[in-house]
Amino acid sequence: MTQFDKALLDFTRVSCPGISDDEHRARLAALRKSMQVQGISAVWLDASASLTYYCGISLGLSERIHGALVKADGTLIYVTPQFERPKLETLVRLPGEFLVWEEDEDPFEGIGRAVSGRVAVDPATPFRFADRFQRLAGVSVQSAEDLVLGQRAIKSPTEIALMQHAMDVSFQVQKAVYAGLRDGISAKEVCEFIAAAHRAAGLHHVFAAAQFGEATAYPHGVPYEQRLSRGDLVLIDLGASLHGYHSDITRCYAFGPPSDRQRFLWNAEKSAQAAAMAAVKPGATCRSVDQAARSSLEKAGFGPGYAVPGLPHRTGHGIGLELHERPWIVGSDDTVLVPGMCFSIEPMLCVYGEGGVRLEDIIYMTESGGRSFCTPAAEIDAPF
Repeated sequence: MTQFDKALLDFTRVSCPGISDDEHRARLAALRKSMQVQGISAVWLDASASLTYYCGISLGLSERIHGALVKADGTLIYVTPQFERPKLETLVRLPGEFLVWEEDEDPFEGIGRAVSGRVAVDPATPFRFADRFQRLAGVSVQSAEDLVLGQRAIKSPTEIALMQHAMDVSFQVQKAVYAGLRDGISAKEVCEFIAAAHRAAGLHHVFAAAQFGEATAYPHGVPYEQRLSRGDLVLIDLGASLHGYHSDITRCYAFGPPSDRQRFLWNAEKSAQAAAMAAVKPGATCRSVDQAARSSLEKAGFGPGYAVPGLPHRTGHGIGLELHERPWIVGSDDTVLVPGMCFSIEPMLCVYGEGGVRLEDIIYMTESGGRSFCTPAAEIDAPF
């Protein structure tokens, strides 16, 4: 029995309630209030995370249009093919009307009769559907991105609690990986353990990445198998979800005593992450947080800007019902940070051909500043 086999026995299922119907109703009420202020008659929610956010329904994208129309007058209309209606009725949590059509009919004929005026379309809507909305008579179309994603960016206490549960589990998985690594282990075996551990804890496993040695230099991994050797840098990135809300955490360390060079790279990354975290304050912008990380790395001799060796991508991303969502911690995003926002701080240091270091922690905003869901890594010798 391997150390990973033993570690799986330590994981028990997380049990906690999801988002209540009352909270879904409150979200719809807030959306309609904003619609009325902006003169928007209807919002189209495609089969996306936004449909889940407002209606509590999770559907997959399809070649058939599927979702809900939220009207400013209080009407909620579920749009579905006739043959899918029985299944959808078992998923519906908030009462509403049904707009259905047979396979040989055009659904947009019914949609056109249901809406008029200004219609805001879910930014996740496929072009083939958004284009049909634009062609409807008596309708002017705009993006619902600011309206919908702006509301989703501010998490409620219940959402933050769900993310905390998910992050606690993923942090436990990270520690188990660190304790269970052995010489010659494959990246595939590590990722299989991560998936099994998430499932053992009752979470939906979303992703796992294990990178060793030179492969740690590449933000999204490499397309070939790897085996761990003494002296390698190790980068473990993983995530899961609980009632739809995501965890995401990356840790990096040496397998065995770190070299002076590895310690230098790790400390440079840690300083950049710490600088970004220190910049996370109510009223600060995403741009300013990103710049804090880059300035720190430049002082260590990396960059400038997005140049490599250095930080070639954004410093972080929002997280919630989607693994990556607004806001974006990047130099082009002037979004002001406010309480309730959740986002990663992960200014990865990449040195192609040698190795890289990424320390990723998820931050949630409070009235007094940013707080990490998990304890950040302190040093390369003792990452937990």
